[in-house]
Amino acid sequence: MINFEYPEGATPIDFDEAEGLQLTHITTLGELNRWEQDNILEAKTWVERTKPSDILNEKFIKNLHKRMFGNVWKWAGTFRQSNKNIGGPWYQVPMSLRDLCEDTTLWIELQEESPDIIAIRFHHRLVSIHAFPNGNGRHAREMTNLLLRYKLKQPEFTWGSKNLSEARNIRKQYIESLHSADKGDYNPLLAFVHT
Repeated sequence: MINFEYPEGATPIDFDEAEGLQLTHITTLGELNRWEQDNILEAKTWVERTKPSDILNEKFIKNLHKRMFGNVWKWAGTFRQSNKNIGGPWYQVPMSLRDLCEDTTLWIELQEESPDIIAIRFHHRLVSIHAFPNGNGRHAREMTNLLLRYKLKQPEFTWGSKNLSEARNIRKQYIESLHSADKGDYNPLLAFVHT
């Protein structure tokens, strides 16, 4: 079994999920991150090619996760089947995701908030739902950028301009800004996404 040292704020992969690793030669978190990053770049190429417009639904959200992690994990694109250190009970994921998509569609229609606020509220809730066994932060950042680009017609966020799995201080700022959002203060997250 793989036994990684996870960075602060990361959700550890449990034994059953670890069994889903398709690349059995991986022994370190650094190797895993590299393979996942290569897979994510393939997913971004797919997005550029297809230019999806219908993104606020379960089918697309699962498909994007599968494209981002499917070369590495057998369970990519499948909702988690266990409780984690973040998110509600695993069986509430589909309903919570549906509610988020409906709420976001309404926020866009009402135009009562700026596109940035809509995007960070969407991002915060998607991370909080924690729909998948792993990759939720990276998936939520990509989903948020797609929301900005294809639904809100805005530039993508810069997210600290670093790979958050490698930049400890930037990752710490990101996690702290999410904790502030948990308490209803979105200002640190708003500042972070533009750094």
